[in-house]
Amino acid sequence: MAPKSKKAPKSKKGGTVSEKKKKLSKIERLKQQQEEEEKRLQEEEEARLKAEQEAAERFERQQIEKRKWEALVEKDLQRRTDELEELYLLEKCFPDAEKWRKEWDHYVECDGTPDPSVATEINTFISLWKEKRNEDINAVMKESKLVLNLIEQLELILLDTPPHELTDEQVAQYQGSILELRELLHFKFNEATETLLKEASSLGDTDSGNMEMIIKDENVTLYVWANLKKNPKYKKIKFGDTQVGFEIPKALATSDIAFRIFHTNYDHFSPLPVIQRPEKPTTVETIIEDSAEQETPKDEEAPQAGAEEMTENQELVTSSVTTTEIKTEEPSINFTKSTTTSLKEEAEAKKEETETKPLKPESVSVGPMATLPEKSVPDAIPEAVIDEDVVDLRGFTPLGGIYHLNILQLPPQCKQVKSWTIVELISGGLQTFMYPPDIADDVSENENPYLPIEVMIEINKNVVFFEKPMVARWDSEGKGWRTDGFISLYYNMKERIMSFSVESVYPITLIQDNHIHMPYESWELRPLGLNEAVLNITTTFTDIDIQIKDNQCMLAAVELGDDYELSHLLGKWMTITSLIIAMKKTGFNIFPSEYSHAYVAVNNKDPLVEMKAYRQMALLASGFSFSWSKWNKLSGPEKVVFKASELLQKEYVEDHEWSLYMFNGERAQKLKINELSEAFSEELEDDTEFHSTLYHMIKDFTSETALQKIRHSNYLFIDAVCKLLLSTRVLTYS
Repeated sequence: MAPKSKKAPKSKKGGTVSEKKKKLSKIERLKQQQEEEEKRLQEEEEARLKAEQEAAERFERQQIEKRKWEALVEKDLQRRTDELEELYLLEKCFPDAEKWRKEWDHYVECDGTPDPSVATEINTFISLWKEKRNEDINAVMKESKLVLNLIEQLELILLDTPPHELTDEQVAQYQGSILELRELLHFKFNEATETLLKEASSLGDTDSGNMEMIIKDENVTLYVWANLKKNPKYKKIKFGDTQVGFEIPKALATSDIAFRIFHTNYDHFSPLPVIQRPEKPTTVETIIEDSAEQETPKDEEAPQAGAEEMTENQELVTSSVTTTEIKTEEPSINFTKSTTTSLKEEAEAKKEETETKPLKPESVSVGPMATLPEKSVPDAIPEAVIDEDVVDLRGFTPLGGIYHLNILQLPPQCKQVKSWTIVELISGGLQTFMYPPDIADDVSENENPYLPIEVMIEINKNVVFFEKPMVARWDSEGKGWRTDGFISLYYNMKERIMSFSVESVYPITLIQDNHIHMPYESWELRPLGLNEAVLNITTTFTDIDIQIKDNQCMLAAVELGDDYELSHLLGKWMTITSLIIAMKKTGFNIFPSEYSHAYVAVNNKDPLVEMKAYRQMALLASGFSFSWSKWNKLSGPEKVVFKASELLQKEYVEDHEWSLYMFNGERAQKLKINELSEAFSEELEDDTEFHSTLYHMIKDFTSETALQKIRHSNYLFIDAVCKLLLSTRVLTYS
């Protein structure tokens, strides 16, 4: 019989021991839960009290910051009138410089040559040269120097003169004179070529019996070959020791022809630049006439503010649409030392301009190399070129001059009879030899006996191509450059040789991207001494230094190999406009045009803010260095950010010495962040204030020595620095 199981012991109260333990465990759990709940509530209360305390402290800090900010604003407003008045007096250097330039130009013009801006003088010159007939090539080359100088003077007048100072009649007159001089110059070279070819038989080569000549000066090079013997053996011609030459098919080698390659360093084919005709600036006697106008409803404040901005721009920042320099009219506001009422009113008006509408592009003229605001992009590019073979001259430009390729009918040769020279005269002047002739419609391509002509050209060493250039031909019907019509195109960048085949001959040019150096990788403007500074711009391909001294500029240095001859440009002092033209012709185009924003990714900046920054940077250029900042891109279109530091003794500013400044046209401040900060912030640097002008902001951190240099800066130097900054647009195109 199985043993009986033992029963659990019972407590005195009748329950088992295990049941009692279970009850105790449940009580403990409840007690533990209660303690945890109490702890949670206590922690929540502590967190709430801590949050309230932090919020109170934060609110207190915000109130302190607010009071501090309001104090800074109040202080800025109190001195705003004085700062604006001082800045106005300082910026009188710009109209003074313009006045000096006009007087100097008038003085230089008195050199005995015709004044191209005077219609009677230029017309007389053209008429007299037309009357001279049968001049030889040397006489035409000598006279061409004067003609090219007259054309350059007219182009500079159109570039340098503010648009509102030119009438439509003057623009038409100057452009008409340019076109007439171009046409006459080309006619004279054709006439001289005809005279030369008439004497070809007396200039023939002893080996081939044909004439082969190279005639050149600093502006043109004439390569001429006359087929006197019509020997098909001589189909491939190379001129002298050059790489220039051609190879013609047998049909031409046995014809009575001459072949001319006429290389001009200038481009007289491309259309003249369009001269913008802005509305005439409106003269405003005062910014605000009476106190009643200051109480305009808010919905009317924005247009009023916009008008004031436009007025201010017309008074202080008037600029030529087709030049890179700033032209300043005499201000129309009564803004003198003795009259401060309008200044105070302006200060109050500016205080209310926080809701001002964006400045319209047409209200600001920032020069031909200046970028229009982004909203104007659709209007800036008219219906673009539909034909992909047509060169868009807004995005590309001829570089290295024009190669005129001509197949000419050989004129009757001069004959010597005793002491007489007899020549048959043919009306019509130099005649073109038609090649290929009209081909019958029933002749297939395979049966076409007229083979292409191969041409070899040598690119001058005074022109720099940073990429393989395109080759383009002039389309006389479409009045533009085209890239079609070329066969077997070959380019040797090292030897600077280009060869191609064409079925017919045209004027040929090489094309380079206008914006190959944009956007810039970095820039720096640093002083070299009193009235002397250098602007360094680093691009993808090279590093460029432009030196400014008084009112002159020069290309001081550029990183290139030894295969170039830049003696015509490197180290040559000239005016800023002349330097821009020369650098563009050489291949160093770092000067944005009014259409460049459509071809380059830029930091869109308000043109008026940008111009104010350039003007005030120029005032400080004798003692301060300015440079590129990565935060400029993140600051938005209404503000510009850049680095600045005093620079007197040393050659360069050390990285730790730079400070960051932000400027919106109405307020300048020193930023707390630096280039190595993780994020952009507009927080003010500790223990600093802000000012109404960039000039006075930077003056707070200027030593007495630097201040003396700045105060003694020549107005022509300040104007030149400003023009250079405006023409390169470093704040937008970096």
